[in-house]
Amino acid sequence: MNPAPSSPPLDPARERALLVTLAGIQFAHILDFMIMMPLGPILMREFGVGTREFGLLVSSYTFSAACTGLLAATFVDRFERKRLLLAMFALFAVATLACGLAQGYWTLLIARGTAGAFGGVLGSMVQTMVGDLIPFERRGRASGTVMSAFSLSTVAGVPLSLYLANQFGWRSPFFFIALLACGFLLLGWKMLPELRGHLPTATVSETERAHPLAAMAAVLRDRNHLRALLFMALIMVSGFCVIPYITIYLTANVGVRLEDIPLVYLCGGCATFFTSRLVGRLADRYGKVRTYRAMALCSMLPLLVQTHLWPVALWVAVFWSTVFFIFVPGRMVPAMAIVTSAVQPRLRGTFLSMNGAVQQLASGGASWLGGAMIAADASGRIAGYDRVGWLAVGATCLAIAFVGRIHMYTGKPPG
Repeated sequence: MNPAPSSPPLDPARERALLVTLAGIQFAHILDFMIMMPLGPILMREFGVGTREFGLLVSSYTFSAACTGLLAATFVDRFERKRLLLAMFALFAVATLACGLAQGYWTLLIARGTAGAFGGVLGSMVQTMVGDLIPFERRGRASGTVMSAFSLSTVAGVPLSLYLANQFGWRSPFFFIALLACGFLLLGWKMLPELRGHLPTATVSETERAHPLAAMAAVLRDRNHLRALLFMALIMVSGFCVIPYITIYLTANVGVRLEDIPLVYLCGGCATFFTSRLVGRLADRYGKVRTYRAMALCSMLPLLVQTHLWPVALWVAVFWSTVFFIFVPGRMVPAMAIVTSAVQPRLRGTFLSMNGAVQQLASGGASWLGGAMIAADASGRIAGYDRVGWLAVGATCLAIAFVGRIHMYTGKPPG
């Protein structure tokens, strides 16, 4: 059963403008999450905490986002998409401002959890709008465009935020992100179309309309949805047990100076800015499952190298971190196209909110587990990161084996 179209078909120029706007919203909230990782050494020194406490700072965002994602799944398909997205984005901007105003470790921890409560929902809502508006045959390319927000956050946002932190203190990046979010909020109000075709109609049962958990139950009754959720959880575990500690490991074990860390993110982001869209085109041309498997297989080598690297020249560290950024986050382009297409259109918002919760819960758990598996020895070097790399490879192998069991709805979505 398909709902009525939620929006008239978009011409190419309008489609590009829509995707750029959604990518901007993604950019702001991904940058808010990403900036915590390179700020790790600064925050650990500022607050006098260790890797476990820093891991909790990272995980607080994701665990809070997971809870909010589950809550959002009970109502997200009951509201017009644009207004709900922009309301969550505005609250995210306020919470990020609160991070910059935090007076200590525990107040920052609470503020990070609040930012996660609103920011973590944004990713699933953006992907919901992509699924509602972009046909299946172009959805890989669209996912690549939206996922390029990750590249932009590493190319420009992370180095700029690190520069602000080094020059004006750790609070300034959060003020910058809050201001940036206000700009994209105004752009979204102007550019995004209203989407109402998913809203309950007379053809939907009264029970499903009345009960807030009915849509969640409908999602969970479908085994294909459960397979897609498990697939996404495996991907998040394989990435986020490693990613939050890259900066700490590079500075403590590889010998990269903190002043050179922006170069690591700049090179990685520049490369993925181009490759993410290329991967999206390849997914549309050669198949989303085949492209995912190729990217995941290629990601295993940089996962192992990044977690086993010894003191090397700066250019060697930058080279391998760039390869890491190309393939490890790059897997998400075909993966999101697969997961977005694994659900019936009328349940897409609910499913993707639950998927967002699974992503955040898995990434938060993986971040916490990664922090628990590593520790600084007496010399200040990080021990145990190699075991984290093998854990990531194992989760990647399971995801590769599992992805072929997911069925995708290839019919034209609403709009």
